[in-house]
Amino acid sequence: MGEQHHVTFPQEVIDEYAALGVDLVAMFSAGHLGTRMGVQIVEASADRVVGTMPVEGNTQPYGLLHGGASAVLAETLGSVGSMLHAGSSKIAVGVDLNCTHHRGVRSGLVTGVATPVHRGRSTATYEIVISDEAGKRVCTARLTCLLRDVLPADAQRVTGG
Repeated sequence: MGEQHHVTFPQEVIDEYAALGVDLVAMFSAGHLGTRMGVQIVEASADRVVGTMPVEGNTQPYGLLHGGASAVLAETLGSVGSMLHAGSSKIAVGVDLNCTHHRGVRSGLVTGVATPVHRGRSTATYEIVISDEAGKRVCTARLTCLLRDVLPADAQRVTGG
């Protein structure tokens, strides 16, 4: 879980955030919860966000991937896509998350792929498909984020200033 990985960002996104002194990898990470759960973002753009999460350590008492773990992966990926769509002047705040769990998975790695359903000025909605290592759909989620202007306190949290 502690291994290093490289997230791929579009060059224009790298340039935009670098000019603000923002660490993109930290900004678009899974956060503390995602880190504890082993979530890793491997690709990120407003058009597509891909991330993985181990099943081990994220199961319910029957040994199956916990539905809440799938929700964490889905909300993380959809939020990253929403933030990349919104740009550096806004932040994305999740306001609605819906998850449908299709099948159980007991081991391995699940992969989530978030793609936009709607990208507006004040909201963004992403569909997130989570699949097991065999490519079978485990969960389908939809996340809607409110896009609001960055407040001074938000900027301090992101830049560490």
